[in-house]
Amino acid sequence: MAAPAPRVLLASWFAVAAVTAAAAGVDALGVNWGTMSTRGLPPKVMARLLTDNGFRKVKIFDADERTMKALAGTGIETMVAVPNDMLAAVADYDRARQWVKDNVTKYAFDGGVNIKFVAVGNEPFLKAYNGSFDHVTVPALKNIQRALDEAGHGAAVKATVPVNADVYDSPASDPVPSAGRFRGDVAGLMTAMVRFLNRSGAPLTVNIYPFLSLYGNADFPLDYAFFDGGGAAKPVVDGRVTYTNVFDANFDTLVSALRRVGFGRLPVMIGEVGWPTDGDRHATAALAERFYAGLLKRLAARRGTPLRPGGRIEVYLFGLIDEDAKSVAPGNFERHWGIFTFDGRPKFPLDLRGDGRPTMPVPARGVEYLPRRWCVLNPISAGDAMDGRLADNVGYACSRADCTALGYGCSCGALDARGNASYAFNAYYQAQGQVESACDFQGLAVVVDEDASQGACNFSVQLVGSGAPVAAAVTTVAGVLVPLFLVLL
Repeated sequence: MAAPAPRVLLASWFAVAAVTAAAAGVDALGVNWGTMSTRGLPPKVMARLLTDNGFRKVKIFDADERTMKALAGTGIETMVAVPNDMLAAVADYDRARQWVKDNVTKYAFDGGVNIKFVAVGNEPFLKAYNGSFDHVTVPALKNIQRALDEAGHGAAVKATVPVNADVYDSPASDPVPSAGRFRGDVAGLMTAMVRFLNRSGAPLTVNIYPFLSLYGNADFPLDYAFFDGGGAAKPVVDGRVTYTNVFDANFDTLVSALRRVGFGRLPVMIGEVGWPTDGDRHATAALAERFYAGLLKRLAARRGTPLRPGGRIEVYLFGLIDEDAKSVAPGNFERHWGIFTFDGRPKFPLDLRGDGRPTMPVPARGVEYLPRRWCVLNPISAGDAMDGRLADNVGYACSRADCTALGYGCSCGALDARGNASYAFNAYYQAQGQVESACDFQGLAVVVDEDASQGACNFSVQLVGSGAPVAAAVTTVAGVLVPLFLVLL
């Protein structure tokens, strides 16, 4: 499906219903708002999307002025962030003090931004970073909290560090949650960090992704990634405790690691948790709906986990919308984590009220689209293009636009070679704002005004707005797609 026709919404009624519902239901629920899109929705539209759906907490990945201005006056509790590439800078106290002045104090006024947390880095101890941020993260954390305190914000705003779940594990000889410990190479850093968080009154923030457990292990039982106890997944028995899902097991492994270093009661907040809807055979809207149904039901019931039963867990869903310029190094699914599409359309029902009755979230309002036209493979020239030019041009398009839906088991994976080419050409054409020169490809492409979508494969019409450069890492997509075309041709 392409750009939807103009729609009439009872927006005010939906917004009031959503806010009222959230107040009565999953009160500790937030969402991550990422901005890595080629042509993103305006910040004001995004902020209204949050309020229309009753989200009272949001986590962002910087403190961009446009985003902050959009959040001003909404009352939404906000977690701003110091990006990883600034950790070394704020490890110097004067730089940390200036950062707090520019990004916290600036918005601390009546009608400003309701900042509650500062995320110092994002998963800085991730194995893949090979220790790049190990020596600056804890000093940066301490400096930001000190600067918050000295600026008079410390009682209301706490600094934390979102960590990936790979900072803890259980030994291979005893792979159960109660044997949890911090990863050997960062155990000292994690101990120092949680000691400081305990002293400052801040929670530890952790990102837990059951989908990644499934994605990274072909032998991982599918049903163990969900909360409904369905299927034949064998539970994990840990003494007198039985774990029927990987989220609880993962969380309690962290609790055990905290106990091991003397901070077993430290509050833990889930900074990211979610399920993607494309880019992998297990990344589907149906499985995402199943995952969120179980997660939100548990949050509303305040069940906690076996090692922390009956507790209220603050959770930030990941994420609000799809981001088509994210790096696909971890996998093509990275661009499809949104509970909304890139243009703010809900993908599946969600039980944001926590009453067991999921409903479709409220779509974004005030969305402006480019004209309804598409760039596709020219059928006249296609027959003469099977000499390698087509593969080269598709590779070029996919290195500069999002082609992740074309993979095996994905939403557009059933297209033939010509369909793949049309999809790639259109993705590039839309990302470039439909400029005429973006639909040429050595004469292989043509602009049409008839929707080129095929079945479940959506050929999108992009949004009005300024384009953004696509991350260089997307060139890996072309490396996958070009051989595919050569085989199909």
